[in-house]
Amino acid sequence: MLFKLRLLVALLTTGIFAQAQSKFSISFNPDTSIVTPQEVQVKGQKITYKAIAGTLPVWNEQGKAIAGLFYTYYERTDIKDRATRPLVFSFNGGPGSASVWMHLAYTGPKILHIDDEGYPLQPYGFKDNPHSILDVADIVFIDPVNTGFSRIVDSTVPKSTFFGVQADIKYLAGWINSFLSRYQRWASPKYLIGESYGTTRVSGLARELQESQWIYLNGVILVSPTELGIERGTATDAALRLPYYAATAWYHKKLPADLQQKDLLQVLPEVEEFTMREVLPAIHRGGQLSSAEKKSIAARMARYSGIAEQVWLQHNLDLPVNFFWKELMRDKGFTIGRLDSRYLGIDRKDAGDRPDYNAELNSWLHSFTPPINMYLRETLKYKTDFKYNVFGNVSPWDRNNDQTGEDLRKAMAMNPYLHVMVQSGYYDGACDYFNAKYNLWQLDAAGRFTNRMSFKGYRSGHMMYLRKEDLASSNEDIRQFIKQSLPASNQPAKY
Repeated sequence: MLFKLRLLVALLTTGIFAQAQSKFSISFNPDTSIVTPQEVQVKGQKITYKAIAGTLPVWNEQGKAIAGLFYTYYERTDIKDRATRPLVFSFNGGPGSASVWMHLAYTGPKILHIDDEGYPLQPYGFKDNPHSILDVADIVFIDPVNTGFSRIVDSTVPKSTFFGVQADIKYLAGWINSFLSRYQRWASPKYLIGESYGTTRVSGLARELQESQWIYLNGVILVSPTELGIERGTATDAALRLPYYAATAWYHKKLPADLQQKDLLQVLPEVEEFTMREVLPAIHRGGQLSSAEKKSIAARMARYSGIAEQVWLQHNLDLPVNFFWKELMRDKGFTIGRLDSRYLGIDRKDAGDRPDYNAELNSWLHSFTPPINMYLRETLKYKTDFKYNVFGNVSPWDRNNDQTGEDLRKAMAMNPYLHVMVQSGYYDGACDYFNAKYNLWQLDAAGRFTNRMSFKGYRSGHMMYLRKEDLASSNEDIRQFIKQSLPASNQPAKY
């Protein structure tokens, strides 16, 4: 033992020990790439492509790399004219979420090994995606700073450079510019797709790319959109939840028999009409409502939500969404999921006003974390000892100056080529489908963009593509959106 101690002291003294230790440190290279040839069958057609996994720097104004963003770029290899080939930039949300969700479950060439409704299966793994949009567009999946394998490389740069609504939009716009130059894609029709907070991101990017990078888009796809900075107010926010409550209650068979026997898409228009014509003005009137009027509204809200009339009255017609997730299936001993209310959870006790955990998110993390690590490291041969951050630390996040809905409206006004499509799951309680419709109404208050905006709904939740049936239909909706938003040859961008 004495000999070992003396040897350790000697090593420390000479610096040999420190040098030995440094061999095991992880270094981050902000500019790397590895290319692998691949193929996949999409809609019965063999698609050959190359997958490029790597990092590309975020540059400051002095041309110094301050961060490296990890990306996975899929480029079809049998295309002769890349100038007419659409290019899709894909972002997830969080804001501290990696691109893993849509990358390995939606539009890319691989999807998870899960059951037909999206629940995890073992052994974990992935398989070819027969519905990928790679037949009609090349795709870039991007991990913002501190997500996936993306990292800051200049520790002197303030985190505020990256972590905030406007900061995020600004540096990502510059990075997209660099990507287009690196891979010679300036001529290509360009699209953005974002999910959840990613919709905030791509709505802001639509304007930032035009005004600061002189990059004009053909389309923006909003998957399970946030409120995009569009003001609601307390009363409006309370009223707009009811159609989501109705959809979820219908799924769990909590509606009265006459409604339950109807199809979901027969029930929802009735609830939406009631929401806008009666619930919204009733909540705005507040204490001016007579007891009889309030009771009448509460009775119908109970009918459409599966929540007792008395409970609605106790909440003054403003039932918090956390309470709904706890209350709807309380009598059965279950909570329901936030991001997908088809999922059930079990709490420590049935009492309380919110679930103990998000049942759906824990289920999804089962399915996604092993396959993304297996796929990137083994199939795409990207070698690193860095942890792939499914969720990364992006705190504190500056949420000020979120005017991204207005940014998107202005981008559409300035660019006649720009089209927008919204995709929402009826059982999403975090970014519900009726608020997504409300976004569209407010974005186009003048009704001038009707022919360039569309809404698609699906019988699933936040990540509608996890359900096998919706994976097929939602990808087909994107495929048709891209085809229809491509202008005819030599068609000018003018009103």
